[in-house]
Amino acid sequence: MQNNDDWEFDFEIDGVPDPEENLRPHKERKKFAVLFQDEHLIAFDKASGIATIRERFEVGTSLKEIAEQRHGRLWTVHRIDKDTSGVVLFARDAETHKALNDQFEQRTTIKQYAAMLEGEMLEEEMTIDIPIVTDPAHPGRMKPSAIGKPSLTVLKLRERFRGFTFAEAQPHTGRQHQIRVHCRAVGFPLAVDPMYGNQEKILLSTLKRKFKDYGRPEQPLIDRLTLHAERLTVTHPATGQPLTLHADLPRDMRALLTQLRKVRSGQ
Repeated sequence: MQNNDDWEFDFEIDGVPDPEENLRPHKERKKFAVLFQDEHLIAFDKASGIATIRERFEVGTSLKEIAEQRHGRLWTVHRIDKDTSGVVLFARDAETHKALNDQFEQRTTIKQYAAMLEGEMLEEEMTIDIPIVTDPAHPGRMKPSAIGKPSLTVLKLRERFRGFTFAEAQPHTGRQHQIRVHCRAVGFPLAVDPMYGNQEKILLSTLKRKFKDYGRPEQPLIDRLTLHAERLTVTHPATGQPLTLHADLPRDMRALLTQLRKVRSGQ
């Protein structure tokens, strides 16, 4: 389904570049992969760094635009942030589009995200019920506010490390940047989030005391939002049956988890 131009081979091991890195061809990582499709709808696993739909001044680079070149006209049902990876669902006809939109508006869908957070969450589960509003002082940002729209997120602990928490986030409303704003509001921002968090990237040297750089510049374990749209459940408009779409954790988040288990475990 993908052209060769959609791939990138990454030869880093434990944050250390491969010594033969310059001898091997580099190709760009896969922008998306089809998770499920039929005549009514199609779902993708979107990589971080590609917008769901067209952004201002950027033509032909969004998931929807690229996918339409290969799969025909698509109708937008929902979206995830450009730097968030994971499940994105589109309709393939107007009737399906309306039915799926109704499900999102009526909040009958189930959305589950994998999130690496900064800080150690002690509770097994945390319900965050904080209204969110556009931040007039910072265009493009949101903030907690008593006058904002009702917003509800449930965080569930998956693993706890020294200084980090791997959690499942279930947004029950669909506000812009909801998970990111809510996590920051309760003291556990995403481990990497340039807008709402404290870090733009995570280096192995910041996690591991005895880190060796082998005389080469260190590459980050992860340098994008530590948020992944892992699972989406809807009712299929044509069959009336539940349809669960699942996107595995991407390589960079798996690498971060692996290193945390090695050097920051014990909680």
